[in-house]
Amino acid sequence: MSSGSGIGGPRRFEGQGALITGAARGIGEAIARRLASEGARVLVTDLDAQAAARTADDIPGADSLGCDVGDRAQVEAAVAYAAERFGALHVLVNNAYSCAPDTPRLEDQPDDTWARDLDISLTGAFRCARAALPHLEASGTGAIVNIGSVNAEQDFGNHAYSAAKAGLASLTRTLAGDAAPRGVRVNQINPGTVRTPSWAGREESLAALGRVYPLGRVGEPEDIAAAVAFLASRDAAWITGITLRVDGGLLAVNTGFDEVIAPHRVTWAQQD
Repeated sequence: MSSGSGIGGPRRFEGQGALITGAARGIGEAIARRLASEGARVLVTDLDAQAAARTADDIPGADSLGCDVGDRAQVEAAVAYAAERFGALHVLVNNAYSCAPDTPRLEDQPDDTWARDLDISLTGAFRCARAALPHLEASGTGAIVNIGSVNAEQDFGNHAYSAAKAGLASLTRTLAGDAAPRGVRVNQINPGTVRTPSWAGREESLAALGRVYPLGRVGEPEDIAAAVAFLASRDAAWITGITLRVDGGLLAVNTGFDEVIAPHRVTWAQQD
């Protein structure tokens, strides 16, 4: 799937304004490109303002702004800028995150790294939603899509990040109930392993991980962007409060278990 998969297809976001956090590269960049290809005017925000500007320069009709989702004033300024620049704000995608490596033992993990992961990955999404909700309501077709992780549902390490993403799933549900009477839908996507710049130089690791996925590969940023485009569009007009796994079947099928047990299934079938 190419980053321009929406080009030539339905322009579901024609005339709409969208703000995406953590959008300078990787999944966030792919989301920005996909929504723009379907007609959205996109504000690319990122902690790295220069990288955000480079990405926006390569997307027709896009604009950029440096934004630290850990700073309420910066979040509110970004939301206000998007609403004024585009005339309205229809879509918010909370993609920014922080993921500190685990220490060898849990008791060695300092408070500050734990707190940062929760502040950026969970509270940052809350800050953005809080600032954006009045504008999303005013648009008449508002949608929030939170980017979670399979770490929210199963142990893949990264204690603080995983806890934050599990909390984000809960926030998605409670916020969906709160926002529904205002005409705003809130959903979450939980990606599995995705080929992003953070994996640069580790292609062998990605190939090995791909063999664990039932669909035989790791995800591409465009896989996540396509799911975001669906949930943010009117095609999902009667969907709110869900967490959608976009994980190549990782959480549904235990591939390693299947490989071990496959020869024995034949024996059992013969015995039956």
